[in-house]
Amino acid sequence: MAARRGAARRAGSARPGAGRGAAGADPALRASAALEPCPSGPPTGPPGATGTCLADGRPADLAAMVGGRTTLVNVWATWCQPCRTELPALQEYSRRPGAVPVVGVQVQSDEDDGLALLRELGVRYPNVHDPDNRIRAALNVPAVLPMSYVVTASGEVRRVDPPVAFESADEVRTAVQRTAGGAG
Repeated sequence: MAARRGAARRAGSARPGAGRGAAGADPALRASAALEPCPSGPPTGPPGATGTCLADGRPADLAAMVGGRTTLVNVWATWCQPCRTELPALQEYSRRPGAVPVVGVQVQSDEDDGLALLRELGVRYPNVHDPDNRIRAALNVPAVLPMSYVVTASGEVRRVDPPVAFESADEVRTAVQRTAGGAG
């Protein structure tokens, strides 16, 4: 039932060609968002998947952010209403003991708008802005958002299937465990 609700909520959430903001977010907005820094480790994951860390504005490589750990990667945009519902559930999940690390990827929307939304929703886990769609292309993200992937410790990318917009941390945990084969 939750999968059908998620699919129904996704209807119409794709917005091809949505505007992208100019590089460089407002420093005060970046500071007020209080995001966790983008992690870095030995690169494992999709090569060439780079963007801008929303916490500090520095270049971020998704493969290094995953760093040999099973990680949940969530792709979202500010204009996507189901994303706005899902982000707080992902935040709650990220704080639970035993949760795999969560990394957000903001696409097709202005960096400042993304920082403002994350601040408003109280989302603090690491996020990267993907203005050039490099991460989106490396993950082969379809036109519908939100979309989540589990990247295994060995770098294998697995799409959470069926794709749903999570409403609770329990839904996130169940999907991660199912997709990762037990972790999370």
